[in-house]
Amino acid sequence: MERENTRVKVAWICLAVVGVAILAFGVIAAMAPSSGDERLMRADGVAATGMGLFGVLIALVPFRRRERWAWLVLWYYPAFWVAHLVGGLPPGKDHVHQAVFIALSLAGLLLPLRQFFPPSTTPKTATREPRE
Repeated sequence: MERENTRVKVAWICLAVVGVAILAFGVIAAMAPSSGDERLMRADGVAATGMGLFGVLIALVPFRRRERWAWLVLWYYPAFWVAHLVGGLPPGKDHVHQAVFIALSLAGLLLPLRQFFPPSTTPKTATREPRE
């Protein structure tokens, strides 16, 4: 793989941290006892484990390769955390972690913006020659 520039490196690390946190929460929640309401928590844990695993893998492989689809898909992270913050959803009651994960995911997506969407190399004032 070609040498990464600093912005992309910081970006994928930020996104990987968010993914690892989701993955860790998912594993912990999936191991909850399976009675009553805990069954729902366990199911959420399995889903979060998958979401975290996919996010980490997307950040580590296609995002680092600067594949535009990976950048677009990872916008799920800030949307997910904003929904949790605005909706007062779990995990936790202090919601500080949600603000931190919003900031990390936005930094991870905005820092390398020019790597995924480089400036156009064609001049904007180019004129076409008339067809005969």
